[in-house]
Amino acid sequence: MKLVFATNNPHKLNEIRNLLGNRYELLGLADIGCSEDIPENQPTLEGNASEKAFYVFNHFGYNCFADDTGLEIEALGGEPGVFSARYAGPAKNPNDNMQKVLEKMAEIKQRKARFRTVISLVIDGKEWQFEGIVEGEILHEKRGTEGFGYDPIFLPAGFSQSFAQMPLAEKNQISHRARAIEKLVRFLTENSGIATQLLNGCNGNG
Repeated sequence: MKLVFATNNPHKLNEIRNLLGNRYELLGLADIGCSEDIPENQPTLEGNASEKAFYVFNHFGYNCFADDTGLEIEALGGEPGVFSARYAGPAKNPNDNMQKVLEKMAEIKQRKARFRTVISLVIDGKEWQFEGIVEGEILHEKRGTEGFGYDPIFLPAGFSQSFAQMPLAEKNQISHRARAIEKLVRFLTENSGIATQLLNGCNGNG
């Protein structure tokens, strides 16, 4: 069964392909001929995920799912949150984003944070959303070279390695995105009629 994931991020595609295994064939935006930047103009993760999923459905005719993820730091009032990808500016440079977080947190002892992912699944114009959260804290420096985004400065609760120090398989057992995807897959498994609609809606009309 095919699933369209509204992203051009190869890291996200690879991570979710690993999560889905051989149950689904995951297609990215490039696979359906979508090269434009999909709008993300909403003030919440839920709103952005919905906006992206409906954009693909309305412009390309594909049933699909989209996600939005934010790093929410308690001492910064939930920042960077919905602005995580562009926290240091429109260039969306992950190193600049991490540096801005580290500078803001330099004198702060309370470093509690969480990653939160919201997935929006749109099938024939109807929407369902799924949330995944992982608690942790912000490190004082970058650790590791795996992963992407803020992974090098995020230490998940109960672990001694940052997300960027973990093998992908280990990260996928506990990550926010993994937990949201697990809920998505469970939903599709328990609703065979929805899954059939998804399969039938993968040919596109745009």
